Amino acid sequence: MKRYLILLLFTFQGLLAQVQFEAKVSKNTLGLNERLRIDFIMNVDGDNFDQPSFDGFRVVAGPSQQVSQSWINGRSSFQKIYSYILQPAQKGTVIIKQASIEFNGQVYKTSPIKIVVTNAVAQERDPNDRPQGSGSETLNLVAEISKTNPYLNEPITVVYKLYFNNIGVTGFKELAKPKYNDFWNQNIDIKQLTIEEGSYQGQRCYFVVLKKTILYPQKSGKLTIEPLSLDIGVQLPTNRRDMFGQMILSDDNKIVSAGAKTINVRPLPESGKPEDFSGAVGKFTFTVTPTKTTLKNGESLDLVVSATGAGNMKLFTLPKPVVPNALEMYDPVHDEKVTTSLAGMSGRISDKYTIIPQYKGKYAIKPMQFSYFDLNTGSYKTITSQEIMIDVLDGPMQAEANTTANASKNVISKTEQFKYVKLKTTLVSIDKNDFYGSDLYYALLFAPFIILPIIILAKKKKEAIDGDVTGNRIKMNNKLAKKYLSEAKKQINNKEPFYIALEKAMHNFLKAKLHIETSEMSKDNIRELLLSRNANPEAVQSFITLTENCEFARYAPASSASIQQDYNKAVVIISELEKQIV
Repeated sequence: MKRYLILLLFTFQGLLAQVQFEAKVSKNTLGLNERLRIDFIMNVDGDNFDQPSFDGFRVVAGPSQQVSQSWINGRSSFQKIYSYILQPAQKGTVIIKQASIEFNGQVYKTSPIKIVVTNAVAQERDPNDRPQGSGSETLNLVAEISKTNPYLNEPITVVYKLYFNNIGVTGFKELAKPKYNDFWNQNIDIKQLTIEEGSYQGQRCYFVVLKKTILYPQKSGKLTIEPLSLDIGVQLPTNRRDMFGQMILSDDNKIVSAGAKTINVRPLPESGKPEDFSGAVGKFTFTVTPTKTTLKNGESLDLVVSATGAGNMKLFTLPKPVVPNALEMYDPVHDEKVTTSLAGMSGRISDKYTIIPQYKGKYAIKPMQFSYFDLNTGSYKTITSQEIMIDVLDGPMQAEANTTANASKNVISKTEQFKYVKLKTTLVSIDKNDFYGSDLYYALLFAPFIILPIIILAKKKKEAIDGDVTGNRIKMNNKLAKKYLSEAKKQINNKEPFYIALEKAMHNFLKAKLHIETSEMSKDNIRELLLSRNANPEAVQSFITLTENCEFARYAPASSASIQQDYNKAVVIISELEKQIV
């Protein structure tokens, strides 16, 4: 009797136990060059573990699986853990989505986890975290800035150099691009990366110029240039040698950052600043040139206002000419012929105004002034153009034209008297049909009598489907088999995820066709059940062999051709068994 009570107690304990499935991370905030550990922990032996996609991360290692079971004071505890090591691929807030398992026909999911990825942080080099080498390996990314205290709109350059020594660089990928807030910026094209010799912190090494940028500060004060961070593929020397005596190199990935830089921008001096100063900084010449100064009535001329030189050519406006009322001036056509190099912008900008005279006479275009700040002398300079005289040879005189215009304004023709009176209109009836007795009224009245029987029939059909537990489980396993077979096809270029998905697809196919659980999936039991359902012995043996190969192939080297063959073989075997099993 006591034995039955103990068994009954364990049965109730199992029923009362709650399924727990959660995700835990080693840290919620990390630098771009740090790594993150995430564990998916469950207190039951769940099936069909489905990992999240890990968008925004690169999987460095995993999944690794740990299973533990213990009995303490007559109570059992079980724990299964899937672990991954992740490397951030971008800055910002990244969400690790839900993972899921199945247990007793129910699906359990973890909660999403928010991870904040910051700029790369300084890390102590761990001698156990890299292959053994000479200890003199160098890999540093440096941002060289031409000037850290420029004037507002004075050009500065940022050159990013990668220094390396006793280490092989196989490639790199940008993890975080530098941000130039409050700077006008333009990258200078580098046609080809070349390796040069140089020195870093007093040691001779090699370097590659990766990026060149010209900056024009648009705000005074302390401005920050956010860092460039790179994920670099490297080959490190080890203390091992091959059979020919050559040193064996180990492939690895390193993340380097140029670090944030602070620029202290000086404002332009207020002393001596001209009233018409529009922000030009550099060294310029200024011209105002008409295409002609003598013309007839109806002809036009172009007035070209231009500045030539070196400076912030695209960041200021040219002065606008002032012309007499007798000259009609149109909006300008802006033109820029500017080149940008590490020395800054240089070239010519111009505004071309089209001017059409209205009356005969001589008209003066007043002198124009252009002011700029000269970086060489640290002072403002002003250039004044010459006065331009425009001679219109014929056409009406301005006084006669004004008299004619005023007289015509006072005369209103009879046809214009009722111009703004609307002579036609559209009348709309104010009488509207009542709702009672309308088609909408009868439709709403009889709608419940039509909808209620449909709802009752649909509810009964749903209850019948929900009551078929076995049928629902078969449908679920069929769906899972198709899902994981499709997932295996997507992962055909990734060996380990491919074989995990293929193995799950085959297991769920057996669950659907043989109505068995995971605990019943022994090799002998599967063979016996398949043969009893009229399956071909050769197809049964092929299925069991492929199932055994899936687990072995996850840890053994495999080519893309063999992976493709295993996938094709699985499709053929499942199709044959689908037709043979009764």
